[in-house]
Amino acid sequence: MPRYRLLVEYDGRPYSGFQAQATLPSVQGTIEAAVKAFSGQELRIAAAGRTDTGVHATGQVVHVDLERDWPAQTVMNALNAHLTREAVSILDATIAPEGWHARFSANERRYLYRILNRRAPPALDKGKVWHMKKDLDHEAMHAAAQALIGLHDFTTFRDMHCQAQSPLKTLDVARVRRVGEEIHLDFEARSFLHRQVRSMTGTLVEVGAGRWAVDDVRKALEARDRRACGPVAPADGLYLVGVGYEA
Repeated sequence: MPRYRLLVEYDGRPYSGFQAQATLPSVQGTIEAAVKAFSGQELRIAAAGRTDTGVHATGQVVHVDLERDWPAQTVMNALNAHLTREAVSILDATIAPEGWHARFSANERRYLYRILNRRAPPALDKGKVWHMKKDLDHEAMHAAAQALIGLHDFTTFRDMHCQAQSPLKTLDVARVRRVGEEIHLDFEARSFLHRQVRSMTGTLVEVGAGRWAVDDVRKALEARDRRACGPVAPADGLYLVGVGYEA
């Protein structure tokens, strides 16, 4: 039974998150329906990460085990043919090596958060960016973000419904940069807690808006208390942009 590795892009707005749900639309359920329409198989796919409602992806990775040995490009083309009415696209398909798993073989997840920082609201990117009218100091945000890098107890930035066994995570990259009218926040780690990226982003925006000092982010982290977190950023601007695997 061949295993196919799929690179997936989606607009998270029409779906109640990635994970399949009995009565609500999901990215996982949508892909599984396309697999059934193409191959006749009813199955569960596995993904590198389960994004929340409204969160987007340009580099999600999933795997699917098919009973027939199809050419990888045939699988990609057939799935896309059954996804034409959906906000999901299969960007690439390859045969996975033996023992490879979309989730358990991953050693890095990369997220991008987009903030549109201008007076005028978005017309083309509504629902795909967080619109902030107030000028944000991206350099102060970047300076504050450096306190988050490394191995820490991220309880402050952990959603109360997070099911992870431990709040300890190692954040490898926390970068804030201005790209034209947008401010981009890049985060990279082996794994993240539930809503950790949105919690860190909302807190860093408090620094950019001048409501928090740079050192306040370090103090919030060290508090290890959810009440010390700033406002949680909306799902609109968050993207899973890549997943890393060992060669």
